[in-house]
Amino acid sequence: MLNKKDNKVFIISIFLVLSIVLWCLLAPNTFNIMANNALDFLVGEFGWVYLISMTLFLMFSIILAFSKYGNIRLGDNNSKPEYSYISWFSMLFSAGMGIGLVFWGVAEPLNHYVDPMGIEGGSELAKSFAIKKSFMHWGLHPWAVYSILGLSLAYIQFRKKYPCLISNIFIPFFGKDVSNKGIGKSIDILAIFATIGGAATSLGLGTLQINSGLNYLFNIPESSLVQTIIILIVTILFIISAVGGVDKGIKILSNLNVLMAMVLLLLSIMIGPSFDILHTFFIGLKDYSIDLVLELNPFEKPDWYKSWTIFYWAWWISWAPFVGTFIARISKGRTIREFIIGVLLAPSIVSFLWFSTFGTMAINLGINTANSAILKTSTAFFIIMNNYPLGTLISIVAIILLCTFFVTSADSATFVLGMMSSNGNLNPSNKTKITWGILQSLLALSLLLSGGLNMLQTISIVAAFPFIFVILSSILCLVKFLIQENI
Repeated sequence: MLNKKDNKVFIISIFLVLSIVLWCLLAPNTFNIMANNALDFLVGEFGWVYLISMTLFLMFSIILAFSKYGNIRLGDNNSKPEYSYISWFSMLFSAGMGIGLVFWGVAEPLNHYVDPMGIEGGSELAKSFAIKKSFMHWGLHPWAVYSILGLSLAYIQFRKKYPCLISNIFIPFFGKDVSNKGIGKSIDILAIFATIGGAATSLGLGTLQINSGLNYLFNIPESSLVQTIIILIVTILFIISAVGGVDKGIKILSNLNVLMAMVLLLLSIMIGPSFDILHTFFIGLKDYSIDLVLELNPFEKPDWYKSWTIFYWAWWISWAPFVGTFIARISKGRTIREFIIGVLLAPSIVSFLWFSTFGTMAINLGINTANSAILKTSTAFFIIMNNYPLGTLISIVAIILLCTFFVTSADSATFVLGMMSSNGNLNPSNKTKITWGILQSLLALSLLLSGGLNMLQTISIVAAFPFIFVILSSILCLVKFLIQENI
């Protein structure tokens, strides 16, 4: 399955993941205390690093897109994109957001509406606050992180012809054999750990919401047995998709995802307060634009920023190795400008419309409904939809969409893990993909059954902290590569 060159990264990664899972299962309280202490320390002492870094990532992405290097192709000068705009967008969107939008589309705006920062809950100001902060957390910033790492990886593999390993981004610093050095292997192992941690957490969240939706609509019990069956079914589906490869499996499912998401969105706009939704969208864009420049002041309300914005920034950075690697894999032939603008704008606009729609539908029902809906995040969507015509139909479509997003996120992660543990092979073997597919599902299931899902989320964010500096350094490496283009 793996040659000797790959075995060290693969074996150490497996050992690290299983050791942490074993610790979590045997001593969950100790693990929980240590993981949360580490997270509190990082967010409390280095929150400013997250905030400044995320701003730099966004600024660099925009500057590079409109620089003289924007016309450089990710490949040979005459290379063409492998995928249409629709398929490309569908795959990057499904990998980068997917389950999260369905899970938080109602719950996050409601949380901000009920308990806004320094504003009376349930007020008109709270409505504006809820939307603009949802835009902030799900808009340009996460995609700027993905675009930088994804662009660096696409550049080195398609333009410079090096294997798609995050360690190879650092060739300008450490030489062409960096992936065989200790520092290179450490970077690749950390990337694998962050990827499988984020993927397993996503699987767990998806399982919880699917089970909650089935319980709310059809009285199917919320139990370990049902959750095990859900994970088993989804695992079979996403392994089949991953084995089918990008063209046959992941692309088809991603296109289906976006089609279903658009159906769900349009149906919701039609049966919901349409005028209010559109008004919220445009006002939200205005408030968000102002917030980007003027209002981000974590020193005014540090606890709120630690709980929300800084936590989100840490979470998006922990997802950067997975999403960045996958976006790079599907972006051969695009120009740097096309890549950055596409990755930044297209999914952000959909996210803005998503939160405007479901946030407005939820908030318009008033503070009492909001308070009851956010008692349990996994059922918030279904509780709100139950108050609208065709609400049951929308909820059923949402559950199906959760399943397809679930499968696409998992098969994308499986594919990326196969690449990372196969020396950057763009088409890893089926045995490698199946191994990682089974492992991430077992990881999600064991943590779900032991109540340790939040612990994995915490530790993956903690482990991904060094990736702030990896991504910052990748900017310098990419600039050094681009200077050599002699444009």
